[in-house]
Order: sequence, then structure tokens, then C-alpha cells
Amino acid sequence: MKKLIVLGIALLFSGYMSAQETTAKKKAKAEVAQTKADSKKAVEKADAKAKKAEESAKKDVAKAKEKAVQSKTEAKTDVAKKKADAKVETAKAKEKAAATKAEAKADVAKVKADTKVEAAKAKTETKKAAADIKDKASGEYYNGKKVYTGPKGGKYYINKNGNKTYIDQK
Repeated sequence: MKKLIVLGIALLFSGYMSAQETTAKKKAKAEVAQTKADSKKAVEKADAKAKKAEESAKKDVAKAKEKAVQSKTEAKTDVAKKKADAKVETAKAKEKAAATKAEAKADVAKVKADTKVEAAKAKTETKKAAADIKDKASGEYYNGKKVYTGPKGGKYYINKNGNKTYIDQK
């Protein structure tokens, strides 16, 4: 009989224990459900923040692209302006170079003319000097030049510069 009583008490306690477990389980399930709901809310808030951040990032990217396109077009216009300015400056430089070249040619022609005139004057002076020489022409030639005899008997000829060049007598 003791066995029967012990068995009855064991059943009674086990039923009571299982009843307590259901309330604990219900509380745990409620807590889990509450935690799940809280985590869902947190996830939704995080998703909303992520969407806002993504949208703002897209807007920033769009603005950056706009600025890049705008700066690119500005750069193109600046380059075009600089090219046009460079062409104008090149044309001006070419005109100046052509004018300078023409002036240089005129100067060269003038110098040549002046040189020819001076050469002609020098030639006539040489002829006059030769004519003014009171020395006698000996009738000889030395290196293709006429030989003259000076007042003291020295022999010389007039070189191409118009100077007297004396001939050594042996």
C-alpha cells in the first residue's frame, strides 16, 4: 500500500509541476513574442534609416554627377576659349613676324645698296689716289698689278685695299 500512496503522491506532484510549467512556458512565450515584436520594430526602424541613407546617398551621387557634367562643360568651354585665344595670338605673332621679316629684308636691301655705293666710292677713291700718285709707272707687273717706282727708287704696287705694297729688291 505504501507503494500505492507513493505512486498517487508522485502523480499529484507531477500534475502540479506540469501545471506550473505551462504558466512558465506561457510567460516565456509571451516574453519571446514581445522580444520578437521589439526586434521587428528595431529592424523596421533600421530598414527605414537605411532607406533614408540610401536615398540621400543617391541624391548626393546625382548632385555630384551634375556637378561633374557642369564642370566638364565649363572646362570644354574654357578650353575652346583658350584655343581661340591661342589662334588669335598665333595669327598676331605671324603678322608681326611677317612685318619684321619684311622690315629685315628692306634693311638688308638698304645695307646692300649702301655697301655697293661705298664700294663704288672706295673704288673711285682708289683710282683717284692712283692718279694722284706722282710716282712713275715702271711698266712692269707684279702679281697682276702695275709696279710703280717711288721718289727714292723703291718699287711698289697698289693692292686691292688701295694701299702701297713694297716689293723687296734683290
